[in-house]
Amino acid sequence: MSTDTFRSLFTADFLAEVFPADLSDQFFEALYGDAEDGAYDISLVYAGEGDKSLEFELHLTQRPGKCLVCSLTYGLPEVFTRHPLINLKGLVAKIDAALGESATCGEWRIGRTREVSRALHVVPLSISLA
Repeated sequence: MSTDTFRSLFTADFLAEVFPADLSDQFFEALYGDAEDGAYDISLVYAGEGDKSLEFELHLTQRPGKCLVCSLTYGLPEVFTRHPLINLKGLVAKIDAALGESATCGEWRIGRTREVSRALHVVPLSISLA
């Protein structure tokens, strides 16, 4: 598959389908008992391709009136790796299915949280192509 094919496959609509916006509220409901306690919304963004890999990012966008910097986002990669609602293994399976027979997802890894700004933190997700 070419870069253009990946970009046309991983559209905003597709990403919202495999990682719905209401997942943030469900995540905070499970963690804190109330979705209103969440400091950010989580969304999935296609960031391009690497050397035999697909690169995605989990964007943590500060909610109005909340403090993203204060919410300890640096521990999230470990939490996201095992949290059943985030379900990264299932997310990778959906991406694999979308690739059809043209490529296959292999191992995946989640990277460290990067602070892009006070209102946006990013957690990278890299999926190798087999």
